[in-house]
Amino acid sequence: MNVVVLQGTLSSEPIERTLPSGLNIMNWDVATIIDGRKLTVPVQWNNPPKKALAIVEGDAVVLFGTVRRRFYQAGGATLSRTEVVAQQVAKPTQRVGVAKLLAEAHGQIDAAAA
Repeated sequence: MNVVVLQGTLSSEPIERTLPSGLNIMNWDVATIIDGRKLTVPVQWNNPPKKALAIVEGDAVVLFGTVRRRFYQAGGATLSRTEVVAQQVAKPTQRVGVAKLLAEAHGQIDAAAA
């Protein structure tokens, strides 16, 4: 099972782009505090809705998704990056949106346990 629920603050501006395959992606970093230390997590949102959530650096977000480790070539070496691939994103003030994404995460956990 690979389920992530992450709450934090955007520590970078979201960057939107379209890959040659036609996939639209939005990337940003989310900062969280764990054991008094600030941790930054890279996030990718594939094909965000046309009316994507208006988020900017400094905004608080809650997201549901999966963890992925991606391998790529750079400078003749194989490198990797661990990131969260968001499936749903909401601002903490959007109670309905947060409730939906938590219900989806709970549903996936229940399905895996069955």
